[in-house]
Amino acid sequence: MALGFFNRLKEGLTRSTQKLTTGLSVAFTRRKLDDAALDELEELLIAADLGPAAAGEIIAEFRRSKFGRDVTDEEVKQALAEEIAAILAPVAQPLEIDRALRPHVVLVVGVNGTGKTTTIGKLALQYQQQGLRPILVAGDTFRAAAVEQLQVWGSRTGAAVVSGPPKADAAGLAFDALTRAKAEGTDVLLIDTAGRLHNKGALMEELAKIIRVLQKQDPSAPHSVLLVLDATTGQNAVEQVRVFSDLVAVTGLVVTKLDGSARGGIVVALAQAFGLPVHAVGVGEQAGDLRPFEAMDFARGLVGAG
Repeated sequence: MALGFFNRLKEGLTRSTQKLTTGLSVAFTRRKLDDAALDELEELLIAADLGPAAAGEIIAEFRRSKFGRDVTDEEVKQALAEEIAAILAPVAQPLEIDRALRPHVVLVVGVNGTGKTTTIGKLALQYQQQGLRPILVAGDTFRAAAVEQLQVWGSRTGAAVVSGPPKADAAGLAFDALTRAKAEGTDVLLIDTAGRLHNKGALMEELAKIIRVLQKQDPSAPHSVLLVLDATTGQNAVEQVRVFSDLVAVTGLVVTKLDGSARGGIVVALAQAFGLPVHAVGVGEQAGDLRPFEAMDFARGLVGAG
Protein backbone atom coordinates (compact mmCIF):
# COMPACT_ATOMS: atom_id res chain seq x y z
CA MET A 1 0.00 0.00 0.00
CA ALA A 2 1.49 3.33 -1.04
CA LEU A 3 2.49 5.68 1.77
CA GLY A 4 0.03 8.31 0.52
CA PHE A 5 -2.82 5.83 0.71
CA PHE A 6 -1.73 4.70 4.20
CA ASN A 7 -1.69 8.32 5.41
CA ARG A 8 -5.17 8.91 3.99
CA LEU A 9 -6.35 5.68 5.60
CA LYS A 10 -4.99 6.89 8.95
CA GLU A 11 -6.80 10.22 8.43
CA GLY A 12 -9.98 8.38 7.55
CA LEU A 13 -9.84 6.31 10.71
CA THR A 14 -9.68 9.45 12.85
CA ARG A 15 -12.88 8.91 14.81
CA SER A 16 -11.87 5.44 15.97
CA THR A 17 -8.19 6.36 16.26
CA GLN A 18 -8.82 9.41 18.44
CA LYS A 19 -10.87 7.38 20.90
CA LEU A 20 -8.10 4.82 21.13
CA THR A 21 -4.99 6.99 20.97
CA THR A 22 -6.24 9.59 23.45
CA GLY A 23 -7.40 6.88 25.84
CA LEU A 24 -4.17 4.94 25.49
CA SER A 25 -1.99 8.01 26.03
CA VAL A 26 -3.90 8.93 29.19
CA ALA A 27 -4.11 5.40 30.58
CA PHE A 28 -0.71 3.97 29.65
CA THR A 29 1.94 6.68 29.89
CA ARG A 30 3.81 4.18 32.05
CA ARG A 31 1.70 1.65 33.83
CA LYS A 32 1.58 -1.91 35.03
CA LEU A 33 -0.74 -4.06 32.91
CA ASP A 34 -2.92 -5.31 35.78
CA ASP A 35 -6.62 -6.21 35.90
CA ALA A 36 -7.72 -2.57 36.14
CA ALA A 37 -5.57 -1.58 33.16
CA LEU A 38 -6.88 -4.47 31.07
CA ASP A 39 -10.49 -3.57 31.91
CA GLU A 40 -9.83 0.01 30.83
CA LEU A 41 -8.20 -1.16 27.61
CA GLU A 42 -11.14 -3.44 26.85
CA GLU A 43 -13.56 -0.51 27.30
CA LEU A 44 -11.46 1.61 24.93
CA LEU A 45 -11.55 -1.11 22.26
CA ILE A 46 -15.32 -1.54 22.53
CA ALA A 47 -15.80 2.26 22.35
CA ALA A 48 -13.76 2.23 19.12
CA ASP A 49 -16.31 -0.16 17.53
CA LEU A 50 -14.21 -3.33 17.68
CA GLY A 51 -17.10 -5.02 19.46
CA PRO A 52 -17.09 -7.08 22.68
CA ALA A 53 -16.00 -10.38 21.07
CA ALA A 54 -12.90 -9.02 19.30
CA ALA A 55 -12.02 -6.84 22.31
CA GLY A 56 -12.30 -9.86 24.60
CA GLU A 57 -10.06 -11.93 22.34
CA ILE A 58 -7.38 -9.21 22.29
CA ILE A 59 -7.52 -8.70 26.07
CA ALA A 60 -7.20 -12.46 26.64
CA GLU A 61 -4.00 -12.47 24.56
CA PHE A 62 -2.66 -9.41 26.45
CA ARG A 63 -3.43 -11.14 29.73
CA ARG A 64 -1.58 -14.26 28.59
CA SER A 65 1.52 -12.55 27.20
CA LYS A 66 1.91 -9.20 28.99
CA PHE A 67 0.09 -9.36 32.34
CA GLY A 68 1.94 -7.62 35.18
CA ARG A 69 4.48 -5.87 32.92
CA ASP A 70 5.14 -2.14 32.91
CA VAL A 71 4.13 -0.75 29.51
CA THR A 72 4.06 2.59 27.67
CA ASP A 73 1.29 3.77 25.38
CA GLU A 74 3.53 3.18 22.32
CA GLU A 75 4.22 -0.41 23.39
CA VAL A 76 0.50 -0.97 23.85
CA LYS A 77 -0.24 0.53 20.41
CA GLN A 78 2.31 -1.70 18.67
CA ALA A 79 1.06 -4.79 20.49
CA LEU A 80 -2.55 -3.85 19.72
CA ALA A 81 -1.71 -3.39 16.02
CA GLU A 82 -0.22 -6.89 15.95
CA GLU A 83 -3.24 -8.46 17.69
CA ILE A 84 -5.73 -6.63 15.44
CA ALA A 85 -3.73 -7.57 12.34
CA ALA A 86 -3.84 -11.22 13.46
CA ILE A 87 -7.66 -11.04 13.50
CA LEU A 88 -7.75 -9.24 10.14
CA ALA A 89 -5.09 -11.23 8.24
CA PRO A 90 -7.33 -14.23 7.41
CA VAL A 91 -9.97 -11.96 5.81
CA ALA A 92 -7.59 -9.72 3.85
CA GLN A 93 -8.17 -11.36 0.48
CA PRO A 94 -8.31 -9.49 -2.84
CA LEU A 95 -11.13 -10.37 -5.21
CA GLU A 96 -9.61 -12.59 -7.89
CA ILE A 97 -11.36 -12.53 -11.26
CA ASP A 98 -11.37 -15.93 -12.96
CA ARG A 99 -10.54 -15.13 -16.57
CA ALA A 100 -11.63 -18.61 -17.67
CA LEU A 101 -15.29 -17.94 -16.79
CA ARG A 102 -15.95 -15.24 -19.40
CA PRO A 103 -17.68 -13.62 -17.72
CA HIS A 104 -16.93 -13.79 -14.01
CA VAL A 105 -20.29 -12.55 -12.68
CA VAL A 106 -20.09 -10.19 -9.69
CA LEU A 107 -23.38 -9.30 -7.96
CA VAL A 108 -22.99 -6.15 -5.85
CA VAL A 109 -25.43 -5.70 -2.94
CA GLY A 110 -25.90 -3.35 0.00
CA VAL A 111 -28.28 -0.74 1.38
CA ASN A 112 -28.74 2.51 -0.52
CA GLY A 113 -26.08 5.10 0.19
CA THR A 114 -23.17 2.77 0.96
CA GLY A 115 -21.41 3.48 -2.33
CA LYS A 116 -22.36 0.38 -4.36
CA THR A 117 -22.57 2.16 -7.68
CA THR A 118 -19.33 4.10 -7.19
CA THR A 119 -17.58 0.90 -6.10
CA ILE A 120 -18.70 -0.82 -9.31
CA GLY A 121 -17.32 2.07 -11.36
CA LYS A 122 -13.97 1.99 -9.55
CA LEU A 123 -13.71 -1.79 -9.94
CA ALA A 124 -14.52 -1.49 -13.66
CA LEU A 125 -11.70 1.01 -14.12
CA GLN A 126 -9.25 -1.17 -12.20
CA TYR A 127 -10.18 -4.26 -14.19
CA GLN A 128 -9.82 -2.35 -17.44
CA GLN A 129 -6.35 -1.22 -16.34
CA GLN A 130 -5.52 -4.91 -15.73
CA GLY A 131 -6.44 -5.70 -19.33
CA LEU A 132 -9.88 -7.13 -18.49
CA ARG A 133 -13.09 -6.16 -20.30
CA PRO A 134 -16.03 -5.34 -18.00
CA ILE A 135 -19.75 -4.84 -18.66
CA LEU A 136 -21.82 -2.93 -16.09
CA VAL A 137 -25.48 -3.59 -15.32
CA ALA A 138 -27.61 -0.74 -13.93
CA GLY A 139 -29.78 -3.05 -11.82
CA ASP A 140 -30.85 -0.41 -9.27
CA THR A 141 -33.71 0.59 -11.57
CA PHE A 142 -35.62 2.45 -8.85
CA ARG A 143 -33.01 5.19 -8.56
CA ALA A 144 -32.44 7.23 -11.70
CA ALA A 145 -29.31 8.71 -10.08
CA ALA A 146 -27.76 5.24 -9.78
CA VAL A 147 -28.34 4.53 -13.48
CA GLU A 148 -26.89 7.90 -14.48
CA GLN A 149 -23.91 7.43 -12.18
CA LEU A 150 -23.12 4.04 -13.72
CA GLN A 151 -23.40 5.51 -17.22
CA VAL A 152 -20.84 8.17 -16.26
CA TRP A 153 -18.46 5.44 -15.09
CA GLY A 154 -19.19 3.49 -18.27
CA SER A 155 -18.16 6.43 -20.45
CA ARG A 156 -15.11 7.02 -18.25
CA THR A 157 -13.95 3.42 -18.57
CA GLY A 158 -15.22 2.62 -22.05
CA ALA A 159 -17.27 -0.23 -20.54
CA ALA A 160 -20.71 -1.03 -21.91
CA VAL A 161 -23.60 -0.26 -19.53
CA VAL A 162 -26.78 -2.31 -19.76
CA SER A 163 -29.73 -0.26 -18.49
CA GLY A 164 -33.47 0.00 -18.97
CA PRO A 165 -36.35 2.41 -18.35
CA PRO A 166 -37.21 3.45 -14.75
CA LYS A 167 -38.44 0.51 -12.63
CA ALA A 168 -37.38 -1.96 -15.34
CA ASP A 169 -37.04 -5.59 -14.29
CA ALA A 170 -33.54 -5.90 -12.83
CA ALA A 171 -33.46 -9.67 -13.41
CA GLY A 172 -34.31 -9.19 -17.08
CA LEU A 173 -31.47 -6.67 -17.43
CA ALA A 174 -29.04 -9.09 -15.77
CA PHE A 175 -30.15 -11.89 -18.09
CA ASP A 176 -29.68 -9.73 -21.21
CA ALA A 177 -26.31 -8.51 -19.96
CA LEU A 178 -25.07 -12.06 -19.34
CA THR A 179 -26.22 -13.08 -22.83
CA ARG A 180 -24.26 -10.18 -24.30
CA ALA A 181 -21.21 -10.79 -22.11
CA LYS A 182 -21.05 -14.44 -23.19
CA ALA A 183 -21.41 -13.51 -26.86
CA GLU A 184 -18.68 -10.87 -26.65
CA GLY A 185 -16.29 -12.91 -24.49
CA THR A 186 -16.39 -10.27 -21.73
CA ASP A 187 -14.18 -10.98 -18.72
CA VAL A 188 -16.31 -9.60 -15.88
CA LEU A 189 -19.97 -8.68 -15.47
CA LEU A 190 -20.64 -6.22 -12.61
CA ILE A 191 -24.31 -6.07 -11.57
CA ASP A 192 -25.63 -3.19 -9.46
CA THR A 193 -28.74 -3.88 -7.34
CA ALA A 194 -31.33 -1.99 -5.32
CA GLY A 195 -30.83 -1.69 -1.57
CA ARG A 196 -34.22 -0.90 -0.09
CA LEU A 197 -33.95 -2.61 3.30
CA HIS A 198 -37.17 -1.00 4.56
CA ASN A 199 -38.95 -3.37 2.18
CA LYS A 200 -36.96 -6.51 2.90
CA GLY A 201 -39.46 -8.94 1.40
CA ALA A 202 -39.44 -7.22 -1.98
CA LEU A 203 -35.65 -6.92 -1.92
CA MET A 204 -35.24 -10.61 -1.11
CA GLU A 205 -37.60 -11.49 -3.97
CA GLU A 206 -35.70 -9.27 -6.41
CA LEU A 207 -32.25 -10.62 -5.50
CA ALA A 208 -33.52 -14.21 -5.63
CA LYS A 209 -35.02 -13.55 -9.08
CA ILE A 210 -31.77 -12.04 -10.40
CA ILE A 211 -29.84 -15.10 -9.24
CA ARG A 212 -32.48 -17.47 -10.63
CA VAL A 213 -32.40 -15.96 -14.13
CA LEU A 214 -28.59 -15.79 -14.17
CA GLN A 215 -28.46 -19.49 -13.32
CA LYS A 216 -30.65 -20.34 -16.31
CA GLN A 217 -27.62 -19.43 -18.42
CA ASP A 218 -24.83 -20.30 -15.99
CA PRO A 219 -25.68 -22.56 -13.02
CA SER A 220 -22.53 -21.37 -11.20
CA ALA A 221 -23.47 -17.65 -11.37
CA PRO A 222 -23.07 -15.31 -9.61
CA HIS A 223 -19.44 -16.23 -8.98
CA SER A 224 -18.98 -13.46 -6.40
CA VAL A 225 -21.50 -11.59 -4.25
CA LEU A 226 -19.98 -8.39 -2.85
CA LEU A 227 -21.64 -6.61 0.07
CA VAL A 228 -20.69 -2.92 0.18
CA LEU A 229 -20.69 -1.41 3.69
CA ASP A 230 -20.40 2.22 4.80
CA ALA A 231 -17.79 2.42 7.59
CA THR A 232 -19.50 5.44 9.16
CA THR A 233 -22.48 3.31 10.25
CA GLY A 234 -20.45 1.53 12.94
CA GLN A 235 -22.21 -1.39 14.62
CA ASN A 236 -25.15 -1.12 12.19
CA ALA A 237 -22.85 -2.75 9.62
CA VAL A 238 -22.96 -5.98 11.64
CA GLU A 239 -26.75 -6.12 11.23
CA GLN A 240 -26.41 -5.38 7.49
CA VAL A 241 -24.07 -8.36 7.06
CA ARG A 242 -26.56 -10.58 8.90
CA VAL A 243 -29.53 -9.39 6.82
CA PHE A 244 -27.80 -9.68 3.45
CA SER A 245 -26.27 -13.04 4.33
CA ASP A 246 -29.85 -14.24 4.91
CA LEU A 247 -30.98 -12.81 1.57
CA VAL A 248 -28.08 -14.05 -0.55
CA ALA A 249 -24.81 -15.98 -0.15
CA VAL A 250 -22.40 -13.06 0.43
CA THR A 251 -18.86 -14.06 -0.58
CA GLY A 252 -16.95 -10.90 0.37
CA LEU A 253 -17.08 -7.34 1.69
CA VAL A 254 -16.01 -3.91 0.46
CA VAL A 255 -15.82 -1.20 3.15
CA THR A 256 -16.27 2.36 1.88
CA LYS A 257 -16.16 5.89 3.31
CA LEU A 258 -13.07 5.44 5.45
CA ASP A 259 -12.35 9.08 4.63
CA GLY A 260 -13.62 11.56 7.18
CA SER A 261 -15.48 10.40 10.26
CA ALA A 262 -15.26 6.66 9.73
CA ARG A 263 -15.65 4.16 12.54
CA GLY A 264 -13.05 1.76 11.28
CA GLY A 265 -13.02 -0.53 14.30
CA ILE A 266 -16.16 -2.09 12.84
CA VAL A 267 -13.98 -3.92 10.28
CA VAL A 268 -12.38 -5.84 13.17
CA ALA A 269 -15.80 -6.67 14.62
CA LEU A 270 -16.96 -7.94 11.20
CA ALA A 271 -13.84 -10.06 10.73
CA GLN A 272 -14.28 -11.60 14.16
CA ALA A 273 -18.02 -12.20 13.78
CA PHE A 274 -18.29 -13.45 10.20
CA GLY A 275 -14.84 -14.25 8.80
CA LEU A 276 -15.93 -13.02 5.35
CA PRO A 277 -13.13 -11.84 3.03
CA VAL A 278 -12.64 -8.06 3.02
CA HIS A 279 -11.65 -7.48 -0.57
CA ALA A 280 -11.13 -3.72 -0.62
CA VAL A 281 -11.44 -0.49 1.35
CA GLY A 282 -12.27 2.98 0.05
CA VAL A 283 -10.91 6.31 1.29
CA GLY A 284 -12.38 8.74 -1.24
CA GLU A 285 -14.20 9.42 -4.48
CA GLN A 286 -11.36 8.88 -6.96
CA ALA A 287 -10.90 5.56 -8.74
CA GLY A 288 -7.51 5.04 -7.09
CA ASP A 289 -9.09 5.48 -3.66
CA LEU A 290 -10.40 1.90 -3.65
CA ARG A 291 -7.56 -0.45 -2.70
CA PRO A 292 -7.06 -4.07 -1.66
CA PHE A 293 -7.43 -4.48 2.09
CA GLU A 294 -4.14 -4.98 3.95
CA ALA A 295 -4.39 -6.16 7.55
CA MET A 296 -1.28 -4.63 9.15
CA ASP A 297 -1.62 -1.24 7.44
CA PHE A 298 -5.23 -1.04 8.58
CA ALA A 299 -4.39 -2.16 12.13
CA ARG A 300 -1.57 0.39 12.44
CA GLY A 301 -3.85 3.13 11.10
CA LEU A 302 -6.62 2.19 13.52
CA VAL A 303 -4.49 2.37 16.69
CA GLY A 304 -2.41 5.33 15.54
CA ALA A 305 0.85 3.36 15.45
CA GLY A 306 3.64 4.82 13.33
